[in-house]
Amino acid sequence: MRIAFATQDKVHVDAHFGWAKNIVTYDVTADDHTFVEAFDFGDNLEEDADEDKLEPKLEAIHGCAILYVAAIGGSGAARVVALKVHPVKVSQPEPIEDILFKLRKVLKGTPPPWLRKALAKNAGRSYDPAEDDEVSHR
Repeated sequence: MRIAFATQDKVHVDAHFGWAKNIVTYDVTADDHTFVEAFDFGDNLEEDADEDKLEPKLEAIHGCAILYVAAIGGSGAARVVALKVHPVKVSQPEPIEDILFKLRKVLKGTPPPWLRKALAKNAGRSYDPAEDDEVSHR
């Protein structure tokens, strides 16, 4: 399952989604996590009502199951949810590595309903051309 983090320093979840300098993504399983990609959005991130600034960030989290943020505005949250990404706010800056280890521990146990839903959505993403072929011949 792919997870995204809004971050200013690429180490902590410490950024508002709209003003994040970076989005970093990881693939996470119960047994391991792997860094995937860091997206850099530069320093021109003044607070404003410019919704277009969200487009590159929305593209960066496309395909993720969860987005961890320090904060997120209402319209940003709606757009994230529309991508079927579950936004999670952290109450204070937290190291990304700590969140990854906690998430793996939860995955080994009994995940809460929202996380089971994210896992099910992610599991449904696999594509098998043979299955597609079978459907077309029925």
